[in-house]
Amino acid sequence: MTTIPTVRPRFPGANLLAFRRDPTGFLARMADHGDVVPMTLGPQLTVLVNDPELIREVLVTNARSFVKGRALERAKRLLGEGLLTSEGELHRRQRRLAQPAFHRQRIAAYGATMVRLAEEQAAGWRDGQELDLHHELMALTLRVIGQTMFGRDTRAEAGAVYAAMEDVLASFTLAPLPFAELLDRLPLPSVRRFERARDRLDALIYGMIAERRADDADRGDLLSMLLLATDQEGDGTGMSDTQLRDELLTIFLAGHETTANALAWSFYLLAQHPDVADRLAATVNEALGDRPAAVEDLPQLRDAEMVLAEAMRLYPPAWILGRRAIAPFTLRGHTFPANTIVLLSQWVTHHDPRHYPDPYRFDPGRWTPEARSARPKFAYFPFGGGARLCIGEQFAWMEGTLLLATLARRWRADLVPGHPIALQPTITLRPRHGLRVRLSRRP
Repeated sequence: MTTIPTVRPRFPGANLLAFRRDPTGFLARMADHGDVVPMTLGPQLTVLVNDPELIREVLVTNARSFVKGRALERAKRLLGEGLLTSEGELHRRQRRLAQPAFHRQRIAAYGATMVRLAEEQAAGWRDGQELDLHHELMALTLRVIGQTMFGRDTRAEAGAVYAAMEDVLASFTLAPLPFAELLDRLPLPSVRRFERARDRLDALIYGMIAERRADDADRGDLLSMLLLATDQEGDGTGMSDTQLRDELLTIFLAGHETTANALAWSFYLLAQHPDVADRLAATVNEALGDRPAAVEDLPQLRDAEMVLAEAMRLYPPAWILGRRAIAPFTLRGHTFPANTIVLLSQWVTHHDPRHYPDPYRFDPGRWTPEARSARPKFAYFPFGGGARLCIGEQFAWMEGTLLLATLARRWRADLVPGHPIALQPTITLRPRHGLRVRLSRRP
């Protein structure tokens, strides 16, 4: 085994403290040491991987040598054995059962609902109004998930879901700590808040399952698909209520949180670049005239898609992936032992000047077909990759593009002066203090 050149702190635990204090800044500084950067996070040997080909090796070529990292292992406390957290044959079985619900033709039927809900949300806005746009977008994407995935309006549950999400995200600040699992067993206020949040979400999800079990008709939504699905390649059975709960809760939380964040950062960037915002509104109006957007219009809404893609480059909703090695592995001539944690950071890779000149500059022009094809595939991986590629990727692209086009053509959002904008990097990348804007109705 070769000697591992570890980037060592000046005193034990310094890397862990710096990582917890400023995760994105810490990883960006570590990336300056090369494409394979071994380091210590407390007692844990960790390696940060920055090269697209090596990222492909971890996620695709040698994927069976790795399982999920510490944060998603802890996420099982909430999500159980859903697609985001399960491993091995269970993950493959659940993926087979869920895949038909995300078929391109199936999700295309959701487009009209997405646009209708966006129009309804924006109809409640007033010219000159100040509001937290991130909160508004969270409410919108929660309604989209509720209607398209579960066939119901979730506005009545929105307050409980928001509160539960805050408690859940707060619990993940402990994830990098050694012995975090032991802290979960103590009667700490944070642990109790998390358990209450989980109980509220369980009541909501199990309630929806019970309602639908009593009526086995196919309503055209995800819940119907999962209830009717059977594993034809396996034992021919369907999902238990516990399995359904894990999958539905994963989709319910991840499906609205990440899209709302991507849209919030999109409007934040458009507010700083009003010329791009004006051009986006003009091109959408030129493509649509006076009618609402539809799935069939997506090829004509390329400007909206490029703004969304650039926002997810600069502010990736999923900003880091972790993998834990279950066997020794080699990267660029260095062999690492089993149980090494591998970090693949979208934040770091998406800001690499080798692939994105002037990487902190907002430039939707980076996403023309020609520019996209000139970069390595894993220079951009907002939805992960390989067998664990997010099952909802196409749904998210369609939703994000349609919602951005619908809202940006009607409204201009200007940042409220003095309101702080900061990153909140937990499992997702939120604006820490929300996004306070002043709305102006477009002609």
